[in-house]
Amino acid sequence: MSRSERTLGLVPKLWTETIEGHRHAVREATMKTTARLVAEQGLRSVTMSQVAEETGIGRATLYKYFPDVDAILAAWHERQVDRHLAQLAELSDQATLPYERLEAVLEAYAFIKHEHLPRHEHEAGDSPASAHRGQHLAEAERKLHRFVRDILAECARVGDVRDDVTPNELATYSLCALAAAARLPSRVAVRRLVAVTMAGLHPPR
Repeated sequence: MSRSERTLGLVPKLWTETIEGHRHAVREATMKTTARLVAEQGLRSVTMSQVAEETGIGRATLYKYFPDVDAILAAWHERQVDRHLAQLAELSDQATLPYERLEAVLEAYAFIKHEHLPRHEHEAGDSPASAHRGQHLAEAERKLHRFVRDILAECARVGDVRDDVTPNELATYSLCALAAAARLPSRVAVRRLVAVTMAGLHPPR
C-alpha cells in the first residue's frame, strides 16, 4: 500500500472521531447548561430557546439532539447516576479492609446526597422523560443496594458488623438513613449522620 493510500485510509477514522467528539461536546454543553438553568430557575421556567442561547448552539441543531428540556434532564440524570456508582466502586477498590470499604462507600454516598440538588426532580411531573429518569433511578438504586449489601455481608463474615440482621436489611437501613444527608445544613452534620449510621451496624454487645 502506498503512502497516499495509507493516508486516505485514515481519513474516515479521523473524520468519524472528529464528528463523535463534536457530538459529545454538544451533548455535554447542553446537559451542563440545562442542569444549571433548572437549578437556578426551576424546570418550568427553562425553554429550549434559552438553552440554545446559553450554549451558543442553534435551535435546529439542539433539536437534533434532544426533543425538549425534559429529555435533556433525563440524559443528564442518567449520566450523574452512572458517575456516582463508578465513584463508589472506585472508593471501595481503594480500601483494603471490609470495614474500611464500607465506611468509605457510605460516607461518599452521604456526601453525594448532600451535594446533589434535585430541585428539578420534583417539578418534572409525569412526562415521558420523567418516567425514564424514574426507571433508570430505580435500576441504579438496585445496583447500589446490591453493592452495599455485598460489602456488609463481607463485614459480617469477619465480625465487623452485626449478624443478627441480614445484610440485605442492613443495606436498606444504611441507605435510607443516609438519604437524610440531602436535608442537612453542613458537611460536619453529614459526617455525624454517617457516624450514627455506622454505630447502628456494630455488633450488639
